[in-house]
Amino acid sequence: MSSYPPAAPPRKTTLRQRLADLRGPAVPPRPLDARSLAALAANPGCGRRALLDGAGVDKGALATALGSPAAFGQSQFAIVRGNSFEAKVKGDGGAELLRLAHARLGGAAEPPGPDARVPDLTAAGPEGRAARTALALREATAAGAWTLLDHPMLALEVAGSPAYLEPDAVVVDPDGRWTVVEIKSFPMIDGAADSAKVGSAARQAAVYVLALEGTARKVAGAEVGHRVVLVCPKDFSNLPTAALVDVRRERSVTRRQLDRLTRVEELAARLPEGLSFDPARTAGELAEAVSAVGAAYAPECLAACELAFHCRERAREAGEVSALGRSVRGELGGLTTVEAALAAAAGAGPADDPTAAALRQAARLRAEALERPPGPGPLGEDACPC
Repeated sequence: MSSYPPAAPPRKTTLRQRLADLRGPAVPPRPLDARSLAALAANPGCGRRALLDGAGVDKGALATALGSPAAFGQSQFAIVRGNSFEAKVKGDGGAELLRLAHARLGGAAEPPGPDARVPDLTAAGPEGRAARTALALREATAAGAWTLLDHPMLALEVAGSPAYLEPDAVVVDPDGRWTVVEIKSFPMIDGAADSAKVGSAARQAAVYVLALEGTARKVAGAEVGHRVVLVCPKDFSNLPTAALVDVRRERSVTRRQLDRLTRVEELAARLPEGLSFDPARTAGELAEAVSAVGAAYAPECLAACELAFHCRERAREAGEVSALGRSVRGELGGLTTVEAALAAAAGAGPADDPTAAALRQAARLRAEALERPPGPGPLGEDACPC
């Protein structure tokens, strides 16, 4: 009989440890923000982005290490201009911001006076700041007074992990309504701003609204407004003006998309042991690690994800039709590669497949339009398979 003690069972790795291993031993987690959440919700089928964001991986550093750095982001000038305008709007204890909020929100509440509350939200760490913000919201609702929360911290569960979000401001009016305030440096000319920029701000604000609703459920008499106050420079000046933006549609879409996200622990459990996205590893090792997680690339990713150029290159190498756009991918149904689509257009597809029949018809119509029979390629000899 052996005198050696029995071997200790292997220690079970917790989710926090697993995510830390994925990032790398010396890499701190990169927190999610509303901008990245809005982009994540726009592509819920991408497990790659869900895992990397949930694990706190710095996708920008990862893309650089892979040799496909991201080529988008705000310029330093735009950041400085935005910070300067926000400081101007919030000056004098937020008096101008509260005035603009009252003017746009209306209601029976009295205008904010000099006794408006601006609570201190300082606390240790994001968890402490989120708890301090929740307490300040409860106190403001109970007090029934105008209150401005400057850069509060809100918590929202995303794919099983908490995300801490920091809106520009939240205003609480005497009726107990909580309203998100978004401060942007793009101009509002004759009462209207660039629709694409307003849409981006609305999607970002919708994430804050969802996070506020989670806190409001625990506070009696609280109500979260689905119209956010958008503050921008007026015309070509630096004077602030405001408009109300209804985000109910964006809120519903974001909620539905976030609910569809696969939980981070499920994605992490499918990965082999030892896999890591540590930027200190070689490009070959990182490419192999990234390819182990399924992606759902679309051209829209180029404006929202740091890994988009890497994913586009891989999608093109594999001949995926998703590289041509979501609309094309949806029209082609079960034909997931360019090669399969061209073969179907040449007549190699199933006879009873309506998609293949439509492609064959398109090839015939093109040949007739060019007044010549199709060449070696299914769409003619000068056809471009890209």
